[in-house]
Amino acid sequence: MLEAEQLKVKVRDFWNENPCGTKFAQIEVGTKEFFAAIEKHRYESEWHIPEMAEFPSWKGKKVLEVGCGLGTDAIQFARAGASYTGIDLTPRSIELVEKRFQQENLLGNFQIADGENLPFPDNHFDLVYSHGVLHHTPDTQKAINEVHRVIKPGGKALIMLYHRNSYNYYGNIMFFRRLGAQILKYSWGPSLVNLLTKEDINALNRLQNDMKKNPQHFFSKEEFLNQNTDGAGNPLAKVYSRKEASLLFSRFSQVNTEVRFLNKRWIPLLGKLLPRAIESPIAKIWGWHLWIIGNK
Repeated sequence: MLEAEQLKVKVRDFWNENPCGTKFAQIEVGTKEFFAAIEKHRYESEWHIPEMAEFPSWKGKKVLEVGCGLGTDAIQFARAGASYTGIDLTPRSIELVEKRFQQENLLGNFQIADGENLPFPDNHFDLVYSHGVLHHTPDTQKAINEVHRVIKPGGKALIMLYHRNSYNYYGNIMFFRRLGAQILKYSWGPSLVNLLTKEDINALNRLQNDMKKNPQHFFSKEEFLNQNTDGAGNPLAKVYSRKEASLLFSRFSQVNTEVRFLNKRWIPLLGKLLPRAIESPIAKIWGWHLWIIGNK
């Protein structure tokens, strides 16, 4: 098996065990109450998503979501009357999003599939949407090319990737978290980090072992980013500048980029106090979410 395919298997296994967002609801996974809590948390903390996605505008249109996760955005498209199709690399996510649609008596098409090899014909969808997914696949360029292929002429891609030139990357991950990771050098380190961050203790113990075996690899920019975006044990994460992201979308006739989401919970002391009126303009410069809007 090629190295990229081996990495993809690790990505699939990680997200299958840790469906994105489940940690934000301490309720039985898959219940109506669980999905309601996840939805409430998502749009309170990432209130810009409905603004960017414009869910009501896709009524009657064919929408493909690459990486549907728990289906929080999927359900918005379906409620708005879109003809929705969702794919995910992980069986667990497809199982959960199907259950959610059944609970709300909504129709959707769901499939376990790889974003680098979309199982759809050319020129098929009005919108391809993907939020925080394609920076976790080994060949992001191939995935973007596939997005372009399946969009109808005149259609749109709306993709969110992690933003390199952000507070979260340089301030939180590469400064504060690197300082904090020094705690893992001590036997009591995983327990303290678990207490402070609620990260899984078993994953932290594995990280501690990895750090002791190869500190140089553990603290490399690439590996440290992997482990500090979406939970300990995440095998792959990437970040992009606006220019880098625009190059990924070079096949599109028109490309625009916008930046959102300040991730206030990782701003010491002041984060929770920032009102939206101050948060919003800062997030449009140093936000963590880089949205790419590509027109075919």
